[in-house]
Amino acid sequence: MNTRIDQCFTRLRQQKRKGFIAYITAGDPTLEQTLENVLLLEKAGVDIVELGIPFSDPLADGRVNQESAMRALESGTTIKGIFEMVGELRQRSQIPIMCYCYMNLLYAPGFERTIKRAARVGIDGMLILDLPSEERGNYATLLNTHDLNYITLITPTTPKERIADIVKHGSGFVYAVSRTGVTGVQSKLANDAGQLLKRAAAVTDLPLALGFGISTPEQAAAAARQADAVVVGSALVQRLHEAGRSRNARKQVADWLTSMVNAIH
Repeated sequence: MNTRIDQCFTRLRQQKRKGFIAYITAGDPTLEQTLENVLLLEKAGVDIVELGIPFSDPLADGRVNQESAMRALESGTTIKGIFEMVGELRQRSQIPIMCYCYMNLLYAPGFERTIKRAARVGIDGMLILDLPSEERGNYATLLNTHDLNYITLITPTTPKERIADIVKHGSGFVYAVSRTGVTGVQSKLANDAGQLLKRAAAVTDLPLALGFGISTPEQAAAAARQADAVVVGSALVQRLHEAGRSRNARKQVADWLTSMVNAIH
């Protein structure tokens, strides 16, 4: 497999740089604006975009991302519309794109049918929040068959033996959650994040990305010293929401993003 995500991490490794993965909710406030937001992220130096597919029961998300998902759903966002938007985006950008989603959204329309369409429009990987390792079975195989990275998730409470089982079927990179709990801005990087990364590095050669709660250049730089990539979500989602369509406010978001990218790189 050689997705845009795989190519990105190969390039980062060759350049001896760390990666910046930016999370935004697809459809907040509209899919048209989401496309423009992705282009803004790319221009600011983001390496990979993580598109959240809005869901009515987002168990892993904190208040900011929950509210963002609700705004997207209220605007009429569907998985079909998201895929169409990515297809349009691919005419203007080849930035690596992964989806952050819940199993029901992929399963209800038919899992393989949905995955095939995701691959066809130019999506590179899937992080399925509520697919336990014990149930991955044919789902992980289908993702691999259709050249989509199966991005796995580990947390500070995941035992080393279970980490080994989780990551052996994954590809692209491993998403390491920096702390227990849901998404959301934190005042400092959790102390146990480093230990989690060490446990993961002992059992996989996949790149390790650290996320959940990172919101300042200082936190980003601290995370980048330990991980291969840093994921920033809630802080960005909130800034984009507050900026709306204001050109000046969106420039401020871009400037903040650039400061985060510089801290990580």
